[in-house]
Amino acid sequence: MPYPPAYLLVFHGSRDPRPEAAANVLAKHFLERIQHVESKNLTKVGSFAPFGESLEPEPPLVRTACLECGPLPLHQQIEQFGASLQAAVMADAVTNTDAISNTVNLPKIVVVPLFLLPGVHVMEDIPQAIALAQQTMGDRITIEMRPPLGSHRGLHRLVTERMAAEPMEAWILLAHGSRRPGANQPIEDLAEHLGAVTAYWSVPPSLESRLQTLMQLGIRKIAILPYFLFAGSITDAIAQMVAAIALQFPSLSLHLTAPLEASSALTDLLVDLAQHKE
Repeated sequence: MPYPPAYLLVFHGSRDPRPEAAANVLAKHFLERIQHVESKNLTKVGSFAPFGESLEPEPPLVRTACLECGPLPLHQQIEQFGASLQAAVMADAVTNTDAISNTVNLPKIVVVPLFLLPGVHVMEDIPQAIALAQQTMGDRITIEMRPPLGSHRGLHRLVTERMAAEPMEAWILLAHGSRRPGANQPIEDLAEHLGAVTAYWSVPPSLESRLQTLMQLGIRKIAILPYFLFAGSITDAIAQMVAAIALQFPSLSLHLTAPLEASSALTDLLVDLAQHKE
């Protein structure tokens, strides 16, 4: 039986420890979920094990890596992960000589970007790091990159459910934003689907300008959904900004929700992407 793919969940990285802790929690949930899915798939195809051997596949390797603020560049993190995968495959080969006998089934790393926008990190930085790592590892391991988490249509449902729990006159979908042409279009499409308006942290239109526009329309009960995966320094800054605006405009009723965070529903979307079933 070929060794299962190894999964590397790549997040942005931060000096704030909270995003890394949340990414590790998500990786733990991901491992539990994908191991369960792979076991079910093995049963569906009618596989059987020789007498005395277990049908359960080897648990896949699952780790996280950060693009920025890490101890090593991303390509070196990928190379280290590849070395761990090779060691696991070789250890498995000691008891199962068929594990690496089929060269068609080379050990494989599946890189899943934990990003909500197809910005420069997803379109350029991560592919460049993968190319560097692949060059170093040669043909011993294959590396595949999946679409970013934000590309999964199931996020529409998750955000819709969150909005339905908080009836408001208007919703603002507040994302980080990207200067890359076309990168913000998925956010615009999502907001249109949800009946919300967009605002961005790093590019126009800003949260303040959107709130001013809504106030001019006579809207006073407004909810703000930070479209970020994890709590961190930016979500803290957003909370401080919303508190300051609420003091400046006491007639406004502002409600700030939490970011998406790790959840079983988000884990299921991540597994779908990892297996290319989006």
